[in-house]
Formats: sequence, structure tokens, C-alpha cells
Amino acid sequence: MSKPGEYENISADTFLRGLWEENPVFVMLLGMCPALAVTNSAINAISMGLATTFVLVMSSSLISIFRNFIPKQVRIVAYIVIIATFVTIVDYLIQAISLDLYNALGAFIQLIVANCVILGRAESYASRQKLGATVVNSFGSGIGFTLALLSMGAVREILGAGALFGVSIMPAGFEPWVVMVLPPGGFFVLGCWLILFAWDKKRKQEKIGAASGGCSVGGHA
Repeated sequence: MSKPGEYENISADTFLRGLWEENPVFVMLLGMCPALAVTNSAINAISMGLATTFVLVMSSSLISIFRNFIPKQVRIVAYIVIIATFVTIVDYLIQAISLDLYNALGAFIQLIVANCVILGRAESYASRQKLGATVVNSFGSGIGFTLALLSMGAVREILGAGALFGVSIMPAGFEPWVVMVLPPGGFFVLGCWLILFAWDKKRKQEKIGAASGGCSVGGHA
């Protein structure tokens, strides 16, 4: 992340950070409400993820364009107004495309306005970076958020309904784990994914520590 006043050069890392190292859900622990509430099926999860990505990219882009014109005293209010505008667009689009999906996602579509992933990107990145880097970074964070929701939704739907995207994939004798499509299942699956990410982070730190220790011993010798 660039310091205030410095512009980040666009690179693969600008996009990839949001997928793994700074994943909004599994690393930053942001957007927990939709991660737990709408991931009882893969289709709901990916729909919410894509809707959030659209709002994130469009609002961050507009904030980046007008970053030098928005007074600091009212910047948060301005950000929320911009975000709410694109949330309204998404709300009407989903309602026009599928009423069943709209009803399944419920109030969580409107609650994208309060999603910390979007407001956090606006405050910490879009308001300080040029348009190109902002679009790439926000798109990476949005895809990371979508993949996190899809990871949870796929696990919960497979174990809870024996299906994926509504298509049955488990053997006829499979007994669905009903708890997985209920709120406790969301917490359980989220916990498992957090353990996986924590283990991966610890493993990388141990490798770096081992490499540093080997270099020190070699240098001393």
C-alpha cells in the first residue's frame, strides 16, 4: 500500500492482493453480515458477490475521479451518497432480472451501502489513488469478496442440500446436513476457512523465519 500522497504503479499485485493476502472476508474480516446470511447457496453467494463488486468498482472509480474536489469535512457523507446511488441501481437490476433472487437476498442488497469493504476501499485507497490503479484494486477486492462468498456458499449447499447451483451432485443415499443451510452452518464453515487461512499464513511465516535463520548462520560462518 502506498503512503498518503504517493501513487501506486499498476501491477499484478494491485489486483491479486484482494484475492488472497488481503481477502476482505478471510483476512480482513470485513463484510461478515452477507458472508454469513446469504451463503446458504452458491447462486445467492455469487450473486451478492457480483453485486458488491459492481458497486465497489463503480463507486471507487467515481470517488477517485472527484477525490480532489470532495471537501475532507464531508468526504464520508459524499462517499455514502455515491455508494448508495450504485446500490440503488443494483437493487433495481436484480429486481428486474429475477424476483426469486431478489427475495432470497432480501434486505442485504440495500445493506451493501454499509458494507465495510466498500467504504474502507473508498477511504483508504480510492480517495488517494488515480483512476487506473483504483479500478484494478477495487476489482481485485471485489473478486476476492465474491470468491470468499462462493467458497462458503458452495460448501454449505453441497453439505446442506447435496447440490451445487441447484443441481444434485451427491449420491442418492446422501443425508443432507440441514444445519449447514441454517445460521450455525455459516459460522462453522467460516471458522473452517479462517483456520485454513491462518494455517497458510503461519506456514509462510515459518518458511521466512527458517530462510532468515539459514542466511544468518551462513553469514556468521
